[in-house]
Amino acid sequence: MTARKTARPIIQLKKLTKIYGIGDAAHDALDEIDLTIREGEFIAVMGPSGCGKTTLLNIIGFLDRPDQGEYLFEEHSTARLSERQYAKIRSNKIGIVFQSFNLINRLTVLENVALPLIYKGVPRVKRLEMASSILKSFHLQEREYYMPWQLSGGQMQRVAIARALVNKPSIILADEPTGNLDSRSSHVIMEELANLHKKGNTIVMVTHNPNLTSYASRVINMLDGKVASDRRVTVESHAESKEVAIPLHKSDASKDKNNADAKDTKDKDTKKAKEETKEATKDKPKKTAKKSEDDEK
Repeated sequence: MTARKTARPIIQLKKLTKIYGIGDAAHDALDEIDLTIREGEFIAVMGPSGCGKTTLLNIIGFLDRPDQGEYLFEEHSTARLSERQYAKIRSNKIGIVFQSFNLINRLTVLENVALPLIYKGVPRVKRLEMASSILKSFHLQEREYYMPWQLSGGQMQRVAIARALVNKPSIILADEPTGNLDSRSSHVIMEELANLHKKGNTIVMVTHNPNLTSYASRVINMLDGKVASDRRVTVESHAESKEVAIPLHKSDASKDKNNADAKDTKDKDTKKAKEETKEATKDKPKKTAKKSEDDEK
């Protein structure tokens, strides 16, 4: 879904600059960036390591502040906002998907997804209901009480996306969301993001993989802290890109789910068989002992 030109701007950056270091060691991570992101866009940000992609995402996501220039969020200046106001916007308006999932291992899948709602003061019962509802939309309702370490990489990233969406954010920021996944799981995740975009969500995704840009409506290339190019993705270029990329179908998501379910069933059957064998082995000496007693009698 390509955003219409009349859609309202969510992000407006004007001469935005971020400097790291001081004196001779000073380095412009972002160098006078001018950028407008409108409601309903799916933007892919590309560029070599050190070009400023993650710094840009951190500032857009209220994780960092610019040193110079102006940042307007939903047409309001962020220059005078306090740290508390920054945190409130981050909690209520921004959904962030990380490359490393960042799930808490001691919490269940359901509790991980519900976590952002704690900071909004949502009562426990209500937040677990909301988390359960969104997990269902990702076909993960049967994994609610699993621990993160019991999931596949693709499933963990889907949980991370569900967590990012539970607050119904204005914008979703994805930093290399497929970086730790194999090709099939990567395309399942891209399908999830593409479906979210079709529903009207605004997405900004950082990626090194040129094939994944075929799902974006706009591609921005960065170099040395600047926007090197900014282009709209046409229907024709989508088609050309998808000839190169591994085809993505809804069946991939089903296959991922079915494969995981089959693995779980197999594991359960194996565990059950081991337990039955153990019980049988335990019983066997008892029967032999009983037989010996009968023989003596």
